[in-house]
Amino acid sequence: MQVNKNNAAKEMAKIEITIGKIMRIGVLIAAIFMLLGIAILLITSNSGYSNNSFPTSIIAIIKGIASMKAYAFMMAGTFFLILTPVLRVIVSIYAFWKEKDMIYVYITSTVLLILFISFLIGHN
Repeated sequence: MQVNKNNAAKEMAKIEITIGKIMRIGVLIAAIFMLLGIAILLITSNSGYSNNSFPTSIIAIIKGIASMKAYAFMMAGTFFLILTPVLRVIVSIYAFWKEKDMIYVYITSTVLLILFISFLIGHN
């Protein structure tokens, strides 16, 4: 029985380390995209879009990045910053499932569902 608890503790420690890495990498990627966007804006003095508009869809952001538009880089940074805690919720669902703590799996899954619904509502 003690071996099972040790294995579970080691597994949870790995998951917690993974969650920490996801958070750090997500923020780092977001910061890099934001800094690139700011650098492009300062160098070109142009956002890449007319009338201070900006891309709002993922496809528009990707096209803007391919065209080296400053606001597209900044929006991608914002997107990655928003995506980071969502990935944390997904990993948490897995962690609770591994612990066989189903009440927290249900609660965290509900949080994920609410996040997705809010993204869909917020986009429209």
